[in-house]
Amino acid sequence: MIKLDLFLIAFLSTLTIRMVAVEPHQDEMSAIAPAISSISVMTDGFDFPVGAPNAKGYYNAQKFGVNNHLGDDWNGVGGGNTDFGDPVYSVGKGRVTEVSQFFGGWGKVVRVAYTYQENGVEKQVESLYAHMDSVYVKKDDILNRGQKLGTIGNAEGIYLSHLHFEMRNKIALPLGQGYSKDQTGYLDPTKFIKAHRPK
Repeated sequence: MIKLDLFLIAFLSTLTIRMVAVEPHQDEMSAIAPAISSISVMTDGFDFPVGAPNAKGYYNAQKFGVNNHLGDDWNGVGGGNTDFGDPVYSVGKGRVTEVSQFFGGWGKVVRVAYTYQENGVEKQVESLYAHMDSVYVKKDDILNRGQKLGTIGNAEGIYLSHLHFEMRNKIALPLGQGYSKDQTGYLDPTKFIKAHRPK
């Protein structure tokens, strides 16, 4: 019995040593999973994605939270498809994290990640621009605040033209459905932009 206990102790000690030996060093972990700050880019504030910088000539047709909407739907004041092909702007200085054509209800989508300072703390957010007609950027491009990244579309004719715009405080969330009772990871875009205008 004593021999068996000693054998188990020796075996478990060896196993523990082997398990510790295969754990990657902290520097290797950084190489495997780069810090978010290396994905996003520091911005000096945020403007609106249409009618830059103040959304002049546009209105928010479906606000964040209404009918469980996870973004804002920006429409031109002329109504209908009068805003089709109007420019869409990067709301801040950031890095493009995705450019995709999803068809269906999403159409062309661009996502951009940003780093910003709030009360001396660095934070990251990501914006999502959807239903676009034209896209002028590609993944990993660095965009300036107010830079044109594409044009308003209608998701290939599914909707009247408008920009579906989201702000997320978690970078690289799944695309999602655009509507949900669960708002975890999502921000009210208009409220966020108003609170973080350039100084």
